[in-house]
Amino acid sequence: MDWDELRYLLALRRSGTLAKAAKQLGVTHTTVGRKLRAIESRLGVRLFDRTPDGFVATVAGQDLVTVAERVEAEVLAAENRVLGRDAQLQGSLRVSTMDMVYAGFHDLFASFVARYPLVELTVTTPLERVSLTRREADVAIRMTNRPPEHLVGRRIGRVQFAVYAAESLMEAVGPDAKLGDYPWIGWDERMDTRWFDGWLAANAPGARIVMRFDDSARSRELAIRTGLGVHFMACFEGDALPGVVRISEVDEAFSHDLWLLTLDELRSTTRVRALLDHLTEGFERCQDRFAPRP
Repeated sequence: MDWDELRYLLALRRSGTLAKAAKQLGVTHTTVGRKLRAIESRLGVRLFDRTPDGFVATVAGQDLVTVAERVEAEVLAAENRVLGRDAQLQGSLRVSTMDMVYAGFHDLFASFVARYPLVELTVTTPLERVSLTRREADVAIRMTNRPPEHLVGRRIGRVQFAVYAAESLMEAVGPDAKLGDYPWIGWDERMDTRWFDGWLAANAPGARIVMRFDDSARSRELAIRTGLGVHFMACFEGDALPGVVRISEVDEAFSHDLWLLTLDELRSTTRVRALLDHLTEGFERCQDRFAPRP
């Protein structure tokens, strides 16, 4: 088998569907299906079971996936070592963050592009956490109080959360209203929302959820700004929105550190180092944005 075949098996094992595997590989789902059938036919063994929940690796399939993971790790480690020797401040650079962080601190990214015009910067805000080890990003900005041990980085701020509402909605519900009197924005029920349901039961009993969203912060922000309902927002985000007010105290239970992270073997790459330094300096100057406004 060659590495290309192993890549297909690895993508299918990780994603569970032809469509998601195809998206990872940059091909069509029919190509993934055709490649799988060809490999199984040539080896004379079934590698994946087709179940209602997606593709599940058989014992033989998992054996090959384990091999694929070892090969992938070696290939990526070699690439990272080569990148670590990069001596010129140019080339591509991929950063993964959250849409609310980019929206709140977009000027720091813009100033990096202006400062280093030969660096081709790509900023992604995926719903699912990317893997730096698999080179899905070179740098990640994550909210966490426990950054992964295999990554290195710097703490660049602390994100605090509170409940926000449109001024028009607050006036309609009444200035003395309790949190349970407001209509609420919720998360898609297919997501794990037990913590949110428990918080509502304790702090906003009787609250009515009028609309649910997936993990898109921009959709929730629009729903809050237009007075559809209330929800948690990062204070640096909610305090900056015109026509939106904080209607609860800051809940420290939901506060998280914001980390700038990369792989140890990449931090000496000139363009990665430049981005780390630039963003660290920028966030240091912007610490007042993290503090909830009086």
